[in-house]
Amino acid sequence: MHSGNRFPPLDKETIASRIEGRLERQAAIAARTPPVGLCFVLYEAVLRSPLVDAAQLDRLLAESQLPNVHLQVLPFDRATFPGALMGPMVLLETRDHERFAFTEGQFASELSADPAIVSKVTERLSMIRALALSPAESADFIKGLAKTDE
Repeated sequence: MHSGNRFPPLDKETIASRIEGRLERQAAIAARTPPVGLCFVLYEAVLRSPLVDAAQLDRLLAESQLPNVHLQVLPFDRATFPGALMGPMVLLETRDHERFAFTEGQFASELSADPAIVSKVTERLSMIRALALSPAESADFIKGLAKTDE
């Protein structure tokens, strides 16, 4: 995790702690039986970041081929509606079918079970997924970026 894009920058202990947490979450999700269904839409800018290299793109491509992972890329030219770029958001559904929406802003993040908020996030994500490349097109897109990064 690079702290160069934060001000004030994170200290080394915080960076190490966050990396450790991410690795622990990855291991927990990978070991889960039955596997958790995961759907992602990544904006093209994330994949073109100077902090992303060919090895990371290859790893992303490999993970996207898992049967429980659905990965789509939203290219620059398809991010045409204002809600597409309003920041990260996550929809979660528990085993008991409770739904939550997590949204991130520059200074605050919110986890909500409010049906009105969950509905708005669902609508935004549905529109984004409709505009994004298919999983097969997304894989080809990522392969192309990995080749140009080598």
